Amino acid sequence: MQKLNEFIKIIKKAGEIFKEGFEKRVEIHSKGIKDLVTDYDIKVEKYLIKEFNKFNEYTIIAEETLQERFFNSIIIDPIDGTTNFAHQIPHCAISVGVYENKFPKYAIVYNPILNELYYAKKGEGAYKNGQKIMVSCQDDFQRSLIATGFPYSSAENEKDLKWVVNKLSHILPRCQDIRRLGSAALDLCYVAEGKYEGFYEINLKPWDVSAGMLIVKEAGGIISDAYGNNFNMFEDRCIVASNGLIHEELIEIISRKV
Repeated sequence: MQKLNEFIKIIKKAGEIFKEGFEKRVEIHSKGIKDLVTDYDIKVEKYLIKEFNKFNEYTIIAEETLQERFFNSIIIDPIDGTTNFAHQIPHCAISVGVYENKFPKYAIVYNPILNELYYAKKGEGAYKNGQKIMVSCQDDFQRSLIATGFPYSSAENEKDLKWVVNKLSHILPRCQDIRRLGSAALDLCYVAEGKYEGFYEINLKPWDVSAGMLIVKEAGGIISDAYGNNFNMFEDRCIVASNGLIHEELIEIISRKV
């Protein structure tokens, strides 16, 4: 656990920069019609890259800089939920996934505003603030709380917009309710913690999910694509996460071609 503790120490330090930006008006830039980046995305990322570069066995993959795939890598999202961050909504986090031989080894998702630290090491379970977490035991889809996200592409891509509306129209009547809070990394952690029974979203990037996927699996959950197959974060369009008990029904709805 020594290496994981070193990673956590770095991320907590980056969280101080994160909190500084959250508490004041930040400079906002547009990467697209809806996609934002702030000066603190850059500041947090630069700090993380500087510190993680001390681990020379890894290559850094970061949202605002490098975007390539490597054998051993640290995948960074400096602020997942930038729109929330820019509007001072405390559902945002630093997400870091550490991969060795192309497989997840360590995962950390840290919300400095609410002091929520989720982490996992492959084969050793998932934790929040030192306490082990597990997915929900709910197996009734009608009583399940499902989370989702809306892709930024829905502003200019009619096909993506129709996909989002279609899936909502089929899932919402069959589940307890749907939540859209704006941070995929935290949504995955909430599945791992048992707050949600399931989560799905399209058009996410590797840095959005690289940490949360391992945390879900180590908490006893399942990750797949829209058809129930293994999810590839570099290639697949849709991620589906659940407690495993409602996964088949969620997949059945999402994979419908209607």
